[in-house]
Amino acid sequence: MAEVVAVLVAARDEAERIAETVAALREQFPATEVIVADDGSGDGTAAAAEAAGAVALRLPRRGKGQALSAAERAAPPGALLLCDADLRGDLRALAEVDADLVVARFEQRQGGGFGIAKAAAQALIRVRSGLEAEEPLSGQRLVGERARRAAFPLAPGFGAETRMTIDAVRAGLVVVEVPLPLSHRATGRDAAGFLHRARQLHDLVLACGPLAPNHRGLRLPLVGWTLGLRHPSVAAVVAIGLADDLWSGPERGFRAHLRARRTTGVLKLLGIPLAGLLATRSPSGALLVGLSANAVNQLDTKPGRALKAYLLAAAALRAPKGMAVLLLPYDLREMAMLGDAGSNALGALLGLKSVSRLTGRGRWLAIAALAGLTLLGERRSLGQLIERTPGLRELDAWGRA
Repeated sequence: MAEVVAVLVAARDEAERIAETVAALREQFPATEVIVADDGSGDGTAAAAEAAGAVALRLPRRGKGQALSAAERAAPPGALLLCDADLRGDLRALAEVDADLVVARFEQRQGGGFGIAKAAAQALIRVRSGLEAEEPLSGQRLVGERARRAAFPLAPGFGAETRMTIDAVRAGLVVVEVPLPLSHRATGRDAAGFLHRARQLHDLVLACGPLAPNHRGLRLPLVGWTLGLRHPSVAAVVAIGLADDLWSGPERGFRAHLRARRTTGVLKLLGIPLAGLLATRSPSGALLVGLSANAVNQLDTKPGRALKAYLLAAAALRAPKGMAVLLLPYDLREMAMLGDAGSNALGALLGLKSVSRLTGRGRWLAIAALAGLTLLGERRSLGQLIERTPGLRELDAWGRA
């Protein structure tokens, strides 16, 4: 039997039900701390949880996965129990199973739609891990110490549980599903229910794709690869950047990569200018594409920074703006991140547009300016320079959570 050190509950606008849930959990696990992660509620959820005896974390609205990750950081080492805020039923049986990850399966189906989100989650788990999961979306889980290390921080949003299962299986851990007589407030086949499941399906797809930690340690979906679908002219740059996202080492800066020789950074250093050469048939075009890609990549150190820089330059060069505008809110809210695939692709788009708009002396002046920016970034942090410069500092911070 696992000794549960904390029960984690993600809640949003659950003031009417959270006290009953907390009281039931405290009765079932009397020596265990209940931590309620209030995900930006507009009602009295946090106060009601505290009144019922829970520890409440008042968080900005970021989604279920990030709320649970914040609660996990506040919990002591050991096994955790995860529980939805509207659950009714006894979860003690989960702690009696000898497995790394124990998932509660509802004995009777309640409400729901046509099973599209559930089927998608089952398929994603099967493809990514080989496990045939019956209940991939259940939020009622006993997470042992090894599973906790493998799965946290969780993927954001409603994809958190599905990605947790994938991470546990891929880490070689034991995953078991247990049928229990549980109930919860089910979504129906109405507009609100279908909207919820649409968000769930969206989060599932992102959560089961490539993820990476951002500057604050949050584990976010890498969405920069979508630029390759929208702009085939930079598909090769996207592929090179994605390789860096997935397999990069600790090296930072050109000099570190050149000393190490066989790194994904060296692949970018050689591959992106080569892609520019093939696209422009010009050495100066290759330099513009490579240096522009690196310049935007150097700025991708805080949410929204690279996208804002791209949009300002795109306005001057009349480069494509649609995908950047679409991705900006997700990047600013730390729900997704560009990664090297996205930032290098955006820079390459600027470089290609510069080639078509600049000739002769103007092109070489742009190359010199970008080379100077690259050298400056090798010696000093461009992000710190922005944060110390009035005007740029305020523009950089605008819209960021």
